[in-house]
Amino acid sequence: MTLDPDAFRAVLGRFASGVTVVTMCEEGRDHGMTVSAFSSVSLQPPLIMVCIGDDASLRPVVERATSFGVSILAAAQEALSRRFAAHVNRFDGVGFSRGESGVPLLDGALAWLECRVVSRHQAGDHLIVIGEVESAGAADERPLLYYRGGYAQLER
Repeated sequence: MTLDPDAFRAVLGRFASGVTVVTMCEEGRDHGMTVSAFSSVSLQPPLIMVCIGDDASLRPVVERATSFGVSILAAAQEALSRRFAAHVNRFDGVGFSRGESGVPLLDGALAWLECRVVSRHQAGDHLIVIGEVESAGAADERPLLYYRGGYAQLER
């Protein structure tokens, strides 16, 4: 039996996830995209993973990157999520600082991680990128969530 892709998407949409923007810097040019497929992998060593679709415009950059940043978005950053999901002027007018490796880390994020790429694995129609976290920080904010194809927030 083959599972219908639309039914599979509907089932997975019931899993609320945080929203991240994954960033890289290649030859002095900043790149970033909204990613909801993000997870911790290991505490020792500190590893995380992000999954990038084969059809993502930044896929070639991700394949070459040696480091990347992850900005976990706060509830007030829905507009940033939408901007980095689009394909134009992602960084225009967006505040960010540089991590030690030079990757952009978005201002106002709920949390951020700076990672060194340790492996890549093709799985179905996505590239899984494993990163070792080299530095991280967090703020005391509420998270931006993605649920059933739309944005949601936690109530206080």
